[in-house]
Order: sequence, then structure tokens, then C-alpha cells
Amino acid sequence: MRKWHLTEGSGVDVGQALAGMISRLGQPHFEEALLNCLHPLVPAGSWSVYRTGRNCQPAMFMSASHGMPDTTRDCWRAYLSGPYLSDRTLVQDGAAASPQPATLLCHITAQEVASEHRARVYDAHGVAERVSIVRQQDDESVFAINFYRHTHQRAFSDGQVAAFEGLAPALLALTQKHLALADSLPPVIEADSGSVAVLMQRLRRLNGQLTARELDVCARLLQGMTQAGVAADLGLSLPTVKTYRNRAFARLGIHFRNELFGLLLKAPQLH
Repeated sequence: MRKWHLTEGSGVDVGQALAGMISRLGQPHFEEALLNCLHPLVPAGSWSVYRTGRNCQPAMFMSASHGMPDTTRDCWRAYLSGPYLSDRTLVQDGAAASPQPATLLCHITAQEVASEHRARVYDAHGVAERVSIVRQQDDESVFAINFYRHTHQRAFSDGQVAAFEGLAPALLALTQKHLALADSLPPVIEADSGSVAVLMQRLRRLNGQLTARELDVCARLLQGMTQAGVAADLGLSLPTVKTYRNRAFARLGIHFRNELFGLLLKAPQLH
């Protein structure tokens, strides 16, 4: 297992790859496009972006595969079945004591992963190694961008790992920007369950501690309103809407609106 700090000065000639990735920011299928653009430089079979940690609700933000069946969601479910609770492969030593932990780069093979993790995720889904960009969050959770080589592929070469290091600052910025853009896009709610009243009921089932105003705000966000639109609809100031949104998201253990939409999809339908 190899871990090293990300430095802003590293870089390779990646203009064409970056142009392709930037052109798809905020658009559907960004996950597939990024992996395809990256493939000539870092030929990963799949990738994923997630947040995990003991003090947060684990969440996968995006994932995709290239030239093979996509098993990233199966891997995520297997990871959450137990291995994530004891996984230390992405933890930065001494991060809790540092006010501003550095961004970490990791190169890890299947043989270096704990036995349960290796059996349930790596061996079960043909994953051989990964390179990761890891950023420790203020709540001690981990935001990770991972690129995986599978057993049918050749091992990452030193040159490919170097290319990954050169691309890492751009990959981190692009991924975070896409998530921010995607969070500002209207979600799609099925027509028969998209009324404010129904959405509020479903949200209440997710967390009974949400206040009436928090439910008002979240339901309208799920309808596709901007925060300014919610403020106008409810007759509130924009800072007040942001406060209700942040409180609701904290109760739900999420950070982005697309996570709220994901939670709603998992909530039981009303009958």
C-alpha cells in the first residue's frame, strides 16, 4: 500500500482529456464520460465517488464502468455490509490532529486490503487494485474518488500512476464542481407522487424529527425549485430558507440535494 500527499505542482500533458471532462460538467452521464476521457492515461475499469465514516451516513455520489458490466453499486452494497466500519485504507494518519489535513493519494492492491473487505468487495467482483484521491472532511468523514483496475486488466504501470497523480488536482476539482452543479439541477419526481403534501409525508417517514418548515423547504427543493424560488413561494428570506435546508440536511445526514432525492427513492411509497 502506498500513500503520498497531493502536490499542486505535479502535472502531465492532459489537455485533450481535460477538455472532454470539462465539456460534460453538470450534464447527464458525466460519470461515463469522465472515465472514457481518462482511459488513455489511466485505464481504469470502473470508478466511484463516495463519502464514508463512522460519524456520517455513507453515500455514493456517482460511479461508472468502462468496457465491462457495471458492478460498482454491488461493490458499494458489499462494502456497506460490514467492511466500511473497520476500513482504514483511506484514513490519513494524524488527520484528526491536523486543522487542515492534506489531500491524500493512495495506491492499494487487493492483497493489501483486510480479509473481509477483500473477500466481499475485491475478490467477489474481480477488483485487483485502486488509486484514490482522499480528502478528510471536518466531521472526520472521508470524501474519496477511486479508480479501479479489474482482474482482466493489466496492472497499473508506474507511468499510469504518475499520470493519475498529475491529474489528481483537476479530477478533484471537476468531481466537486459536477456534484455542485448536479445539486442545483431540478430532480425528477414521478408525477403521481410529486405534490408538496405527498413529498412532505414521505420525508416525514424518513425522519420524524424534521420540523414543518424543514419539510416545506425540502419538499419544494425536490420539486425542482431553487432556494430563491422556495423563499418566494413560502414568503421567507433566502437566508432563512438556507437555514432550514441546512438543518434538515443535518438531521438526514446528507450534504447535497441529489442525496435527498436518493433518500426519497428508498423511502416507502404511500398507499
